[in-house]
Amino acid sequence: MKARTLTLPVLLSLAVTRGILGVGAGLLLSQRVPPQTRKRLGWTLFGIGAASTIPIAARVFGRI
Repeated sequence: MKARTLTLPVLLSLAVTRGILGVGAGLLLSQRVPPQTRKRLGWTLFGIGAASTIPIAARVFGRI
């Protein structure tokens, strides 16, 4: 297994994007938020988290 060195900004951006993804998934599974609001906000946060994780992961694993 290769060791990778991460800078603090990259590590923080990974943590934030994974957090956004998790909050979006949590909203989609929640029952306490009205359905219309839950779906709209949950899918938006989930999509933002997933889309922003891809370029960061590519940078960490050496694709960019």
